[in-house]
Amino acid sequence: MSTDFSCDFFCRAYGKWILAGEHAVLRGVPALVFPIRSRALELHYTKGTQALELHLEGDHGPDLQLLVWGVLEKACEMKKISRQDLKGYISIESSIPVGAGMGASAALCVALTRWLGYLGHVQEIEFYEFARSLENLFHGESSGVDIAVALSGEGLRFVRDGARTSLQTTWQPCWYISYTGKRGVTVDAVNKVKALIAADPSRGAAIDQQMHKAVDIAQEALFANATEGLSLLKEAINLAGQCFEQWNLNEGAPAKHIQWLRENGAVAVKPTGSGGGGYVLSLWEKEPSAEVLQELIPC
Repeated sequence: MSTDFSCDFFCRAYGKWILAGEHAVLRGVPALVFPIRSRALELHYTKGTQALELHLEGDHGPDLQLLVWGVLEKACEMKKISRQDLKGYISIESSIPVGAGMGASAALCVALTRWLGYLGHVQEIEFYEFARSLENLFHGESSGVDIAVALSGEGLRFVRDGARTSLQTTWQPCWYISYTGKRGVTVDAVNKVKALIAADPSRGAAIDQQMHKAVDIAQEALFANATEGLSLLKEAINLAGQCFEQWNLNEGAPAKHIQWLRENGAVAVKPTGSGGGGYVLSLWEKEPSAEVLQELIPC
């Protein structure tokens, strides 16, 4: 991917992975989230007088065909503008898989929000809330964590309706994400967790509390030295992974993939994103074998 200087407007939004805080973030628990720079969505726009024309490319660009128009319709409705008034040519290139928990929908919502900002329909101060409202189309209720990292392009400690602070690691963990082989549906996973909480509020609160502990330990790990940090990070990732098990979001293909990673030397593994499929995060004491590396994406 590279910037096209011949177009009138260009923006890039990265995919994401979450270290800890999933689901519980909806109820005020912090989440630690990072961009994955090898997976991005780029939007190029050229002015024109004809009706808006869309071209999709890249490994996962065509997967966005139906999503783009749905998001645009919602955006036009929110801003009370007619889609017929949008003219020109948009090209979207994406390497972020859709429905895998890597933030494809957030990247799309952020890119379209920035483009509408360029056209004068959305003020920059509105970008976060506007993009988050668009993402509700996909998640039912967006926490905003994916939107925040897609907008900032940097690691964040995110609190819903609260502070968002930049995260920089003092050492480089040997960590990767990898695909479970099963597509994850965020809204289904969110509803499954909500149903568990409704049926047993005290158990739901205890799992959220455990996830909060995992976030605190993970954040401490990032600022420790490499030796102490690895030990803390292993504890944090495994703690967060246990939350997904209690939510019953590891069953089937994800459980098999997690087991495969452990058998091949991963010291800690957890889903990253909503769970129920999509990607998982794995931590290693040393670089995995070449055969295993073929299945992994560096964080």
